Parts: sequence; structure tokens; C-alpha cells
Amino acid sequence: MVIIGVDPGTIFTGVGVIKVYGNSIKRVYSGVIKLPTNKPISQRLEIIYREISYIIKKYKPNEFAIETAFYGKNVQSAMKIGYARGVSILAAIHNNLSVNEYSPREVKKSVVGLGSASKQQVSYMISNLLSLNKISLKTDESDALAIAVCHSLRLKKSKLTKSSWKDFIEAFPERVIG
Repeated sequence: MVIIGVDPGTIFTGVGVIKVYGNSIKRVYSGVIKLPTNKPISQRLEIIYREISYIIKKYKPNEFAIETAFYGKNVQSAMKIGYARGVSILAAIHNNLSVNEYSPREVKKSVVGLGSASKQQVSYMISNLLSLNKISLKTDESDALAIAVCHSLRLKKSKLTKSSWKDFIEAFPERVIG
């Protein structure tokens, strides 16, 4: 299964694509869509849509995950992130992907084990989980990978709660004693 994670923003949008097979997770692609701040928001949104659509077509993910909007004190910033989320979701829908949304707290908790983890802790854990020790990730890039990893863990948990013992043993053969 291939999952794309998106950390939306109107200056930097992080994108991460992972491949999940068995108990392994591998980074397929990650990067940051750097948007020109001298362009109007409408043109930046078009770039986000175009780039995410291109990445979806290139890597053919089965699943799309995105971070929910963070509501801070600055209403204008929250609205702009909402716009970036909207065009990212539209790119997913236009490419026949269902949309899965996770709060920043959910992502941090699933990757680090602590919902109040720092961005540095998330980046460190993503580098370890995906064996990226020699690769320097930008914050938005590691956040996008974390969103994809969070979704993969939720899918696995959901599958296990709806499955039989046989499914559990197939998913976790290392836990079988004998």
C-alpha cells in the first residue's frame, strides 16, 4: 500500500509518500513545495494543486492523509492554511483518493507517543522509523511523512480490531512463540 501525507501551508507545503508492506514502512518520496511569496494566494494555491496532482499521478498512492487545520490566534493564517488544505483535498478527490484527516496532536501521539511532542521530536522519530539517518529532512517534509505514517498505523490498528486471530498472527509473526 502506498500512502501520501500532506502538511498544508501557503509558503511551504510538505509532501511525503510511503510504502507499507507487512510490518515495514519505506519512504518513497518526500519534499517541500516552496511557494513564491511574491505571488497572490490564488496562484500559490494553483501551484499546490498542480504539484500534489503530479505527485499523486507519479507515485499512485492508494491512500491520502492530511493534517487538519490548527486554530491559532491569527485568523488570517488559519484561513490561508484552510485554502491550502482545500486545494490539496481537491487534488486527492480529482485523483479518486479518499481523504483521511488527522489533527497535529493525533499525528504526534502516533509517531512519538506524546501528543505535545516538538517538531524536532517528530523529525527524529520519522528519521528513525524510516531509516533516514543520512538524509536531512525539512520540518514540513518530516511532518508530511509523519502524517502518512500516522495513517498507516491507524489502518493497521483498524484492520486488527476487525480481524481474527489468524489475521493478527499474519500481521505480527514475530509475536508467535513456538
